[in-house]
Amino acid sequence: MASSRFYMTILPVELPGNDGKVRCGLMGGRLMLRDRSIVGVCCSAFFMMLGVGMIVAILPQRVIELTGSVSLTAYLASLFAVPYLLLQIPYGRLSDRMGFKPFIIAGYGICTLAGFIFYFSTDTKTLFLGRMLQGAGEAPIWALAPALLSLQNPTSRGRAMGSYNASIHLGLTAGPALGIAVSQFWQANEAFLIYAGLCLCGTAVVSKLVEDAKRTGEQEQAQLCSRKLIALTANPERFCVLVAITLYGAGYGLFVTIVPGYLIAHKGFGPIGVGLFFTLFYLAVSLSQLFTGALTDRKGEGILMICGLLLAAVGIGLFTKVDQPWIIGLLTLASTGLGVFLLSSMTYLNGSVPDGMKGTVSGVFYLCWGVGYFAGPLAIGYLGKLAGFPACFVGLSFLFAASGATILLFYGRRTD
Repeated sequence: MASSRFYMTILPVELPGNDGKVRCGLMGGRLMLRDRSIVGVCCSAFFMMLGVGMIVAILPQRVIELTGSVSLTAYLASLFAVPYLLLQIPYGRLSDRMGFKPFIIAGYGICTLAGFIFYFSTDTKTLFLGRMLQGAGEAPIWALAPALLSLQNPTSRGRAMGSYNASIHLGLTAGPALGIAVSQFWQANEAFLIYAGLCLCGTAVVSKLVEDAKRTGEQEQAQLCSRKLIALTANPERFCVLVAITLYGAGYGLFVTIVPGYLIAHKGFGPIGVGLFFTLFYLAVSLSQLFTGALTDRKGEGILMICGLLLAAVGIGLFTKVDQPWIIGLLTLASTGLGVFLLSSMTYLNGSVPDGMKGTVSGVFYLCWGVGYFAGPLAIGYLGKLAGFPACFVGLSFLFAASGATILLFYGRRTD
């Protein structure tokens, strides 16, 4: 694997890699820029998510402009979800056989095409086609890059994967601000061109900087076991973690849909308060990746998964009982817990399977996450009308705590 040096202005330090080559790290911040692949996947993900942050508010507006219907905006979520969920396992299995880089590049290319379709669309059918392509393109980007980093950084996969997840959420944090700045000079529809251009930049960066994982005899042999995926993920320990990942997806989905709606309707939040909530949500998820990555490499994933679930349980269960500024504080605490669990559970799954199944198990992770993300808000929205949203949030908090307790019970008792 080729390596390169990166000269930093803040406490640069050279560290030996596993292959004996010297790489550069950043002492103090603990973000290890181990090689070109980490830099490549992090930069490309940041570019794309910067564009996503710009267009998330424009897509519903575009649907309303074309149809005059608010209800049709719901299709934006479902049409993204269908290909995103259905393609996770196929992408993962194919990448284990053929390599990760081609599918990551293809993902950025598909998202680039989606951006151009959004820009040129004159009816909802074309717009919805672009949304489906966006889901198909983002599926390998979310799942396969962490699997690739896990293979390339076996002794520091927490730091590497944490850097990637942090890049995604930093892009989502900065994207809306860039969208506001652009709107002062261009028409709103032209943000789609910026999104397409940023995705195209991601394609170029991955092509130039990212190296695919080298295939080994262990990987070839492990692929023979991929047909036993159901049995592999059904042991009690992994099953508990997969259930918790589904709950995490539900919590994440609530934080970008129902929670801000509840804050507006029942807690008197205005645009500034909701904007502050979203900013702190993405920042907490993003920054928690950095310290969690370092801790997982040193302490292991089990205690961090449990702590993340408990932090989320406390914040979600109590925020409806208090007023400002405690609401924002508790929701930020819950956001930190979600971020801690995100990375620790992802690192756990990638470390619990052979090298030949890294892509497949990453696909399983995002399949479970996606099911929770899209089904959770629907379930809470329906139950909230029947029992009230505070009761639903307390119930979800209990499920988070119970999931953490179950992982504590089974963690370390692997039957493989």
